Amino acid sequence: MRAVIQRVKYAGVRVDDKTVGKIDNGMLIFLGIAETDKDSDLDYIFDKCIGIRIFEDEDGKMNKSLSEVGGSILLVSQFTLQGDARKGKRPSFTDAARPEKAIPYYDEFIKRCKNLNINIQTGVFGEDMQVELCNDGPVTILLDSSKLF
Repeated sequence: MRAVIQRVKYAGVRVDDKTVGKIDNGMLIFLGIAETDKDSDLDYIFDKCIGIRIFEDEDGKMNKSLSEVGGSILLVSQFTLQGDARKGKRPSFTDAARPEKAIPYYDEFIKRCKNLNINIQTGVFGEDMQVELCNDGPVTILLDSSKLF
C-alpha cells in the first residue's frame, strides 16, 4: 500500500464538475492499494498517516500531528500510485488491486478516521477526479508499506 501525504492549506476534489470533497488545513492523502496488500499494510499506512508529525509547532518545527492541530483529511483513491515505470515508457498497473479488493481497504481507512472523530472528506472511488490543492510548505511525504525493514 502506498500513500502520498501532502500538508495543505486547502484541498478539494471534483467529479463531473461537482465538488465532492473539500477541506481546509490538513492533509491530502492519495491512497494506492496493491493486489498483494493485507490488513497489516492498512494498519501500517493508517497509523503513519494519522501519527506523522508534519505540522509546525510554536517554534516552526514539524513536530505536531494532524490531531494536535485539529486538521482534516481529504482521501483520494489513486491506483496509479501502484504504477511500475521501470520498463519502457508506459507504466504498468498490474500491481494495483482490483476494486473488489481495494474498496474495502479504502472504506476501512475512512471508517477508522471517523472512529477517531477526524473530519474526513473523500473523492469517489474509481471515478475521474480533478484535485485542487495548496500544498503548505511544500510538504509531501511518500509512505510505502512494502518498504518495511
